[in-house]
Amino acid sequence: MTLPPRRARLRRVERAQPPATSRAYAGYVLAMLFAMYAFNYLDRSILSMLLVPVQKELGASDSLMGFLIGPAFAVLYASAGLPIARLADRASRRSILAAAFATWSAFTALSGLVRNTAELALARIGVGIGEAGGTAPAHSLISDYFPPHARARALSVFQLGVYVGSFFGIFAGGVLGESIGWRRTFFAVGLPGLALALVLHATVREPPRGHLDAASSDDADVAQADALRALWRLRSFRGLTLGGGLASFAGTGFGAWVPTLFVRVHGMSLAEVGRTYSWYSVVSAVAGTLLLGWLADRLGRRDPRWLLGLAALSVALSLPFLLAICLWPEPRGAMLFAIPSGLLGAGWAPALYAAGQNLAPARLRASAAALIVLSLTLLGQGSGPQVVGLLSDALAPRAGAESLRHAMALVLLTSLAGAALLARAARHYLGDVSSLRAGASFRASPQP
Repeated sequence: MTLPPRRARLRRVERAQPPATSRAYAGYVLAMLFAMYAFNYLDRSILSMLLVPVQKELGASDSLMGFLIGPAFAVLYASAGLPIARLADRASRRSILAAAFATWSAFTALSGLVRNTAELALARIGVGIGEAGGTAPAHSLISDYFPPHARARALSVFQLGVYVGSFFGIFAGGVLGESIGWRRTFFAVGLPGLALALVLHATVREPPRGHLDAASSDDADVAQADALRALWRLRSFRGLTLGGGLASFAGTGFGAWVPTLFVRVHGMSLAEVGRTYSWYSVVSAVAGTLLLGWLADRLGRRDPRWLLGLAALSVALSLPFLLAICLWPEPRGAMLFAIPSGLLGAGWAPALYAAGQNLAPARLRASAAALIVLSLTLLGQGSGPQVVGLLSDALAPRAGAESLRHAMALVLLTSLAGAALLARAARHYLGDVSSLRAGASFRASPQP
């Protein structure tokens, strides 16, 4: 099939560029993408920490603030991700990442200038649209800097941006918000991102797509909807997407309410929770993410099914410790369970993302990542925290303050279904990858 002139020119440019073979430069690119992702989560979480002073000055209700932080952000973030990913499958991923980075950074800084809740809502919409372009194109770019046997480890480093960015969001919101005010805090965390976006665009090169993978079919001109339907027919991709979504539903629902659990049930202050639980959870999650990424690559060289097998084990093995955090009778012991839960349960997402990247043709990887992110975001941030709250309210007449811990435990149990789906996806993963490497076209209907 003859390609349109513009796409043919892009193909010639990509083929003319030599692969970036330097390990040092690939490491630099990964470090830049990690920094970008850390700012992504810093700017996403900062409003939660500044909620009290923002509400006080703007007169915003709890319902409005909760909507902006939760479902509204999640739906906008997820829905904008698919068209941006399709663009990333056709155009320069580096330029899209830099533009997205600059967009959410600018709107974060502009949040410090809002005069009412309507303007704050518009600023958060800008942040959501910008951040929607920060994940899927990065996954695709990483896949062209790191070969399949090193991909899970690289995506694990990228995923550390979640924990580092969230940690600094808590720190900046608490320390800066108290010392310089909420408006200047938005400036302080937003403006540096604009400078870093320029550095990313100036120093990160666009590598040839798929040059580190075995030859597969050329699907550059297939429509995104057709590509996603073809991916969805793959039993392994369908299983990892739904399984990861259920794991995210349980984990995000749990994580959003942990500080409130320790305050409401154990009588601790937020400052006490921040000084203890946050350190236990962040340090163990960083270690667990790096460990599982290394292990997934090591075992994946022998059998690629380990990518999804380890993800399933990570979700299942962390469950008892997460339940213990909810149900343990005294706070210090409950907090200690954050260490094994972080070590065992923090690394399933990078392994899952790596499996998804390996299943998709090179020119459809951003779209594949966006579909996975859609499931994880809508079921996770968009649903998990709200379901915990609804269950807690329903149980309150009988359980009182204890209702929250029971609601969190009930939502956590859904991760068992997620682990089961991931394990089942692992059974079909090797056959699906082999079919792709054999050159099976995405225009044909894969086996159901």
